Amino acid sequence: MRREHGFTLIEIMAALVVLSLLALMSYRGLGAVLDAREQVKLETEKWQRIAAFFARFERDVELAAPRAVRMADRLAPAWLGLPRSATEPRFQFSRFASTEGVDTARRVAYGLNEKQEIELWLWPGLDAAPDVVPERYPVLRGVKTLDLAYLNRSLAWVDTWPNAADPAIPRAVRLRIVLDSDEEIVRIFVLQT
Repeated sequence: MRREHGFTLIEIMAALVVLSLLALMSYRGLGAVLDAREQVKLETEKWQRIAAFFARFERDVELAAPRAVRMADRLAPAWLGLPRSATEPRFQFSRFASTEGVDTARRVAYGLNEKQEIELWLWPGLDAAPDVVPERYPVLRGVKTLDLAYLNRSLAWVDTWPNAADPAIPRAVRLRIVLDSDEEIVRIFVLQT
């Protein structure tokens, strides 16, 4: 009698169970890697948008001009910081033209709208005619809180600007934002006064 060499049914089934377990673990591991990759991509995009907003904000406040402007019905100070309950943008200021010659001198404002976006308001120039409406652009989405404080001459932080004893522009501005993910970011920008 000759004996045939081969695998029994039990050996084949055991090998299939082991291979299926390995395939399942590989699939779960690949899924976790892909999920982590997507999360890292979303976080990177979020922080790039935040960095772009802060770069824009810094460039604007560095070009702040100590010049009051004529608005439709009043004379507005060079730098106007309003309390939190204001319906207008949180603060407005006059800005010189950039050195690259791309921009013109204009009035700029930042505020938080009802869609949880920080909006940039741009007037076409420094002085505004009565019927001129500023252009509004969302510059950062997903913001729950926008708080500003201004460093006065006596080196104290105040919530509104101008003050009678202080110059047209504060020494620095402190910007605090809280994102919809409850992350808080605070930056201080020194101004050329």
